[in-house]
Amino acid sequence: MKKWLRKDASAAMFFLVPSGIGFALFYLIPFAMGVYYSFMSHSVDGHFVGLDNYRELLGSASFLKAASNTLYFSTISVPLMIILSLGLAMLLHKNVYIQKWLRTAYVMPLVVPTASIILIWQILFDWNGSLNAWLGSFGYGRVDWMKSESARIVVIMVYIWKNIGYNVILFLAGLQQIPKDYYETARIEGAGRLRQFRSVTLVYLTSTMFFVVIMSIINSFKVFRETYLIAGDYPQDSIYMMQHYMNNMFISLDIQKLTAAASLMFVSILLIVLALFAMERRHRKYME
Repeated sequence: MKKWLRKDASAAMFFLVPSGIGFALFYLIPFAMGVYYSFMSHSVDGHFVGLDNYRELLGSASFLKAASNTLYFSTISVPLMIILSLGLAMLLHKNVYIQKWLRTAYVMPLVVPTASIILIWQILFDWNGSLNAWLGSFGYGRVDWMKSESARIVVIMVYIWKNIGYNVILFLAGLQQIPKDYYETARIEGAGRLRQFRSVTLVYLTSTMFFVVIMSIINSFKVFRETYLIAGDYPQDSIYMMQHYMNNMFISLDIQKLTAAASLMFVSILLIVLALFAMERRHRKYME
């Protein structure tokens, strides 16, 4: 038995080592170097300056603007994403008309290249675009979508459109794992639809909900690609995100501010994930 275990462990290591090397070369080592540079005066021949780069970063108006916009975007878009994706998953879980076609439609944004679809969004929200033409036909004035506070609405819509299909699939898989007997028992005991949703659906979707929330938060910090393609390097102030700031620092070769901002964003995401893990653990103990 011991000989077999040693042989099995060797085979496992044989397959894991290439992936481990790739992960170290392209993720772990660059991340460690980024954290190291955030404490240096220069990336080449620099000296240790402690937290000076972080103090300068926290005193930067552009960084604070990017951080507050990112926080606002995540606070609004993530709950909205969860509610919509769960509602659509529950709808698709039932025997609705053209169910298979709807499932395919929600997955399409995941496989369609973002750069090509952004052209449609640009045409839709341009000053002379389709949406303003429709508003004009109903007697409403034009809206400068991408050069006003309304730009936030556009970015939230693009984020939801791009990521909702993935969340719907996850919720749908979770719903299919809930035994129908639980709902029948709840109906026999007089529970209405709201009570069934609260006491059966949400309870047994806890692990799926936890994963979906984490992925939605992470994706909300990665909305730069869509915003950059729609609005460029320096978008309207309300959609100037953390990754815009880091991209501009990279272009200006200010590596110290770039790495410091990236480290702070990593710490923020890590704290959010750890808090979610703690909440999920407490909920699991409560249910037990």
